[in-house]
Amino acid sequence: MLVLVGVIIGVYLFSPPTVAVASITTSLPGCPSKCGNLTVPYPFGIGSNSGCSIGPWFDIICNTSFNPPKALLPPDLFSYSGGLHSVEVVDISDEHVRIKNSISSNCYNQTGGLVQDVRSGLTVYDSYFTLSSEKNKLFGIGCDDYFFFHPVQGIEGKDFTSGCVSLCKDVKDVISSTAAPPCSGTGCCATSLPTGLKTYIASQFTLDSHTKVWSFNKCGYTFIGEENAFDFRGASDLADPDFVNRIASTVPVVLDWVIGSTSSCDDYKNTSDYYCQDNSICVDFKGGGYRCSCNKGYQGNPYLSPGCYDINECAADSNNPCDGTCTNLPGSFNCSCPYGYQGDGRKDGSGCTTSNNSKSPALKLSLGLGFGFLSILIGMGWLYFIRHKRKVIKLREKYFLKNGGMLLKQQIDSNDGGDGVMINHSTKIFTTEELEKATKNFSDERVLGRGGYGTVYKGILPDGSIVAIKKSRVMDDSQIEQFINEVVILSQINHRNVVKLLGCCLESEVPLLVYECVSNGTLFHHIHDENGAWLSLENRLRIAVESAGALAYLHSAASKPIIHRDVKSANILLDENMVTKVSDFGASRLIPLDQTQVTTLVQGTLGYLDPEYFHTSQLTDKSDVYSFGVVLLELLTGKKPLCMERSQAERNLATYFLVSLRKNKLFQILDPRVVREGSVEQLQAIASLVSRCLNMNGYDRPTMKEVAMQLDALSL
Repeated sequence: MLVLVGVIIGVYLFSPPTVAVASITTSLPGCPSKCGNLTVPYPFGIGSNSGCSIGPWFDIICNTSFNPPKALLPPDLFSYSGGLHSVEVVDISDEHVRIKNSISSNCYNQTGGLVQDVRSGLTVYDSYFTLSSEKNKLFGIGCDDYFFFHPVQGIEGKDFTSGCVSLCKDVKDVISSTAAPPCSGTGCCATSLPTGLKTYIASQFTLDSHTKVWSFNKCGYTFIGEENAFDFRGASDLADPDFVNRIASTVPVVLDWVIGSTSSCDDYKNTSDYYCQDNSICVDFKGGGYRCSCNKGYQGNPYLSPGCYDINECAADSNNPCDGTCTNLPGSFNCSCPYGYQGDGRKDGSGCTTSNNSKSPALKLSLGLGFGFLSILIGMGWLYFIRHKRKVIKLREKYFLKNGGMLLKQQIDSNDGGDGVMINHSTKIFTTEELEKATKNFSDERVLGRGGYGTVYKGILPDGSIVAIKKSRVMDDSQIEQFINEVVILSQINHRNVVKLLGCCLESEVPLLVYECVSNGTLFHHIHDENGAWLSLENRLRIAVESAGALAYLHSAASKPIIHRDVKSANILLDENMVTKVSDFGASRLIPLDQTQVTTLVQGTLGYLDPEYFHTSQLTDKSDVYSFGVVLLELLTGKKPLCMERSQAERNLATYFLVSLRKNKLFQILDPRVVREGSVEQLQAIASLVSRCLNMNGYDRPTMKEVAMQLDALSL
């Protein structure tokens, strides 16, 4: 009898039951689920105001005049390039909607004449869709071009311009993505998108109208699209007449979608706008809104009633998880072994094996093994903790040496003549713990700003003083000695109009710099984002005099000449008394006393960048003079140095000013308040000084000391 029972149990053990799995419903009852080759899952629905979607912003228009039919987004919610024409959908997933692309292009003839000018863009008029910053990038294709994208003003709550440059002199220099890092700036460049962007306009500009590369590159292209879908093919892309159609068909734009436009899951629960059904979880979306997702062990459409249904793990013959008896549970399953067998019953565990031992010895053995294993785990935990602590200490020592800690100590000793950690009795070497505590472990809520060279955090030191802590993105090992020298030099700068360097930390992966905190924002913010009521001509000239004096000090009065290299209104800060503070020396270079120029990789900000430095890579103190000329022009006109919204002739402020000056139209470009408050002679003298600063030949520009002296005389 026992043998018969064992046989029956064995047959049951290795023959798990088969249960039919329910089909997954994707759309509301009575509503179509496909448009051509596209599956349209709820909360999306096919038809305008058909009741098949959650709301009109999730309606999909199925145009059957095409074969196969095309799925389109509502034309009153989406548009390309400013026109309210339909946007085609190629894929809908749990988190994203992929749409067909729009390409911007400029093409030229052999003499540099513009034969094609197409600008692309996208506008989303609701709050449920945003461009995916994780999936998309801006791509620029060409050998004589620089590319930009910016939001549509009046719709987007952001105001910025971002882009990249792609240059090459010979077709042999152009390398495809398979042979080099993708879009690294030779024939193709790329840049990331900010989070939460809802609109964009993409455009490109040329340096020499493609006349030098026309034989192999007649056009420049730019577009925003899915990063993983684009593969740069090298020189063949530059000459492909079908490039625009190929990109439009193969590289989609990815949109993030959410339910609800603001707030979070907790705010929507218990309201009519909460759509997560049974056995699903609500997930907050950064920026507002939410999505629904089935709980672990469940599947289906979480937006459709009655919700997600249990996955019967025991129903699959080939993928049954149990080696013994499988019992399906809500959202899970349980494996067990029949009488006469032992183990956990799982295929990925110990399974089921026959046992000849009595229960009691097996129980004792199990308890003994369990306690022994627990003791081993506790011991290993202590060993891991001790080892991890030692590893952290060694890692910080490694970073300290890597970041030039010994070199800095030598500099300290030579400056202080002692063993302390102070340079000139004011600059301190901070520990990692001090700065982590001051910034709440570099929390996002302490971020003051992000730039091309790193992120600036607000820090509160134990004595209550507020500082700005700059965390660089990367540190070039070959530049360690220069970085340490720069720290020492900047720590010795004592000028009321230069942001003071208070100290540094070398124990982290990248060095951290600690500056005094300047609380009243940037000059750029006050000129362009505020009403600027306090910006009288007197105050504008005072700011110009203070900034020029600080730059003149850096160029000539510091122990070693310092070229700022990124002079712009966004790097000129104002304190609580509206006193000027020149900041952000992330791109600055120290110039040996026996040299007047150095050769560097071109860095700076478009609109402020010295054209002579851009073309020759020869950096001199006159490069700062050009950039300051643009800042001075910005103060006088109240206009941005580079603005894609202005006409072609007015986009570059420096060029527009010089042309206006030659045509005797100076007073038409100046800010009306400046014209009212200044005399004709004073404004003409300032304009003449700006013109000299913007001279294309750096040799003919004045020095910063001359600029400061002339401005000081004109402000009286």
